[in-house]
Amino acid sequence: MQFIHMADTHLGYRQYGLSEREDDFLEVFDDIIEETVKERPDFVIHSGDLFEYSRPPTKALLNAQKGILRLKNEKIPIYATAGNHDIVMRKNALPPQILYKDFGLKLISPKNPYYHEGDVFIGGAPYASKYNSKDLIDRLEKIEKASQNHKKRILVLHQGIDLYLPYEYEIKIGDIPKTFNYCAFGHIHERIVDDFGEGKLAYPGSTEVWRSNELEGYRKNGKGFYLVDVGGDQPEIEKINLKLPREFIKENIKYSELQEEISKINNHIKTLDKKPILNLTVHGGNFSRSEVYEKLNKAFKDNCLSLRPKYLPDILENTPNLSDMPRDALDIKKMIRGSLEDFKNEEVSELATDLYKEMSEGDPARATDLAKNFYEGLYDN
Repeated sequence: MQFIHMADTHLGYRQYGLSEREDDFLEVFDDIIEETVKERPDFVIHSGDLFEYSRPPTKALLNAQKGILRLKNEKIPIYATAGNHDIVMRKNALPPQILYKDFGLKLISPKNPYYHEGDVFIGGAPYASKYNSKDLIDRLEKIEKASQNHKKRILVLHQGIDLYLPYEYEIKIGDIPKTFNYCAFGHIHERIVDDFGEGKLAYPGSTEVWRSNELEGYRKNGKGFYLVDVGGDQPEIEKINLKLPREFIKENIKYSELQEEISKINNHIKTLDKKPILNLTVHGGNFSRSEVYEKLNKAFKDNCLSLRPKYLPDILENTPNLSDMPRDALDIKKMIRGSLEDFKNEEVSELATDLYKEMSEGDPARATDLAKNFYEGLYDN
């Protein structure tokens, strides 16, 4: 009994505002569908964040439809739950995955918390914020009880766990039932596989580089999905890596070696099929940022998709690093929550900290979507 476990495909994400990056995410999803058909699994599980936005752009909707219909035609069932990016916060609103009900996608939801694929129990819940964790824990208890008479049991969730996200989790590891053979999680973009209870707990990670801070994990563990065999006593998990459409180049360059490094990078770019994303940090020496930017822009403007430079002249290199300070010394999220205490509304505080996160990471479209969903939910129209 084999299945494919994927998550966090984020279809529709126009990273850095670039249509080419939106196409890259769609291309990777197409590749996953092709690989799935080659592997011929018994079924597929998608653990949330199929889309980047709860109102996905048309191109993303059609791309998902094409892939899900392909699975249906190949007689490969797909089970999915909604992630935080898929969810509209308006009361009783449905995630976009519901559009594919007639194309074979089986949505794991409060209305349909579990299914049976042959003798395998597949149950779970959509994303829940930490302010709704009690409701989620109650649901998990009911799902665990419903699964008891099945030999093979899979739990599907899109949640951050305190063990892996100690400061931004929604649920604690001790609140997750330990009686499942395989816990198919989404939400964390790094790949994780751990022994847990009677089986394994796994995050397959995002399928594309969603944030530049994922580059180290991508180079170490790749991006893709898992092929899971639950036929034996313990699940066997095979990591399937995909070749991403575009290369991310991340380099630290000494100012004194700037010209030589520019030449090296340009020589490498000539070997690539597509224009890369450049993340460059220039450090050392006393230099003018505008002067360095002009040099970088002149060198790379025609042969890279996006240039994202940072500058650390000596005056900044010798400045104490805020990341080395105690966490509570400058906790922006804590400050935001403190300033909103008069509202006495955790949802408002959560909205504010979410907006801070998206805006600070340069995603105004996602921030707009969060704000729109919040106010539509507040006024219910």
